[in-house]
Amino acid sequence: MIEFILNNNHVYTDFLATTVLLDFIRSEKRLTGAKEGCREGDCGACTVLIGEIKNRSIVYKSVNSCLMPLGEAHGKHVVTVEGFNQEELSPIQYAIVDEGGTQCGFCTPGFVVSMTGYFLSNKKIDVDDAVESLGGNICRCTGYAGIKRAVEKTVTVYEQTSLKLNHLDKLITAKFIPDYFKTIKKNLEQIRKNGNLRKSNTKYFIGGGTDLYVQQWEELIQSEALFASQEKIPNEILQTKNKIKIGGAATIQQVLESHVIKKHLPSLNKQLELFGSLPIRNRATVAGNIVNASPIGDITNILLALEAKLHLKGKRSGRDLFLREFYKGYKLLDKKRDEIVEWISFQVPSKKILFNFEKISKRTYLDIASVNSTIILEVKKDTITKIGLSAGGVAPIPLHLNKTCEFLIDKLINTENVKAAVEIAMQEISPISDARGSAEYKRLLLRQLFFSHFIKLFPQQINAEELL
Repeated sequence: MIEFILNNNHVYTDFLATTVLLDFIRSEKRLTGAKEGCREGDCGACTVLIGEIKNRSIVYKSVNSCLMPLGEAHGKHVVTVEGFNQEELSPIQYAIVDEGGTQCGFCTPGFVVSMTGYFLSNKKIDVDDAVESLGGNICRCTGYAGIKRAVEKTVTVYEQTSLKLNHLDKLITAKFIPDYFKTIKKNLEQIRKNGNLRKSNTKYFIGGGTDLYVQQWEELIQSEALFASQEKIPNEILQTKNKIKIGGAATIQQVLESHVIKKHLPSLNKQLELFGSLPIRNRATVAGNIVNASPIGDITNILLALEAKLHLKGKRSGRDLFLREFYKGYKLLDKKRDEIVEWISFQVPSKKILFNFEKISKRTYLDIASVNSTIILEVKKDTITKIGLSAGGVAPIPLHLNKTCEFLIDKLINTENVKAAVEIAMQEISPISDARGSAEYKRLLLRQLFFSHFIKLFPQQINAEELL
């Protein structure tokens, strides 16, 4: 049985765990504030908040309910826009009305939920960050000026509320959320005592579901599945003496927020904001991005350049292999049926390391790459002593450019060597023409991204005009 709190109501159901949360909310519980829009996690009309007990407090995250299995709601607090209903509109709802932030209204519940989620999740409020948290919500008719004004107005209301109150009481006093939120932690603790979701024998193993529910929705909703949380796949991001370890169930947002990652790869934080919207990053897992085996996966591309290793856990034993050895062909993996990616690890980067990630897509934000590339290298006296270089979208699998790296080792950083290296890279790739561009176009893109790495990292040594 699946047990959770939906707004202020206790839910206990025997619905199939792979049922889409959005469908359960709308069809079974008749809460129609969450809308069915794209069913791909792109529009944000279906956004809900998921609250979960972590470190003795409840952490709320915005997610796309169209891509979340009902079973993953077990033991959690699911909040739809109806869950904010009070005797009067909340400051967020008032601000959207007053500033003309809604027109047809289809997207408005998603905006209200995402904005409320921002205030629930952050004690230090910043207007720019609040606007950024709405990145997964699309408005087709109003435009965003009124919505941004509503954010600014709401932040002002919050800042004028008494500073003597704790965070939750402050939000309740200011009417951002109803007072039943005070009881949620106790109720979730009781559900935790009642037990975990039962396991099932199935061919489906779901991490975040952000890709599976787009690709195989019809099959999934008629099948049993096992979830990463049931198998206790780690989601921590740790640093040992010489390694950084990322749990297979760690989400992209966790990587983005990780102090360990920020310390050793500070520029990666901004790059991961291109990965997808906040609700997608809150669910999408690192192992899921790897096992999905997309030739244009961003996380996979970055980890390849970092010479990452995978730890595969089977029913009886485990084994390690380099990520670059994991891909045997298009969607073909060196993975047994019972194996799952438990950990991803790579060497702690040197303080002298230079890192750059490049991505070309039709949209700058919230889009899949046409071609992407990562470089990580060490240089001593203008000579490359260590290098990792990856390319995506130019072969059936994500590529580590081994021959190009071999050529660049012990080479001086200059225009001539960069030109020679890119010609070797062109021999390592095998792009095909598809919806994202012709083979020739993809070769050109990788060439330009390759040059961009060196122009950005070595502006003094590399003459852009000579390259281009």
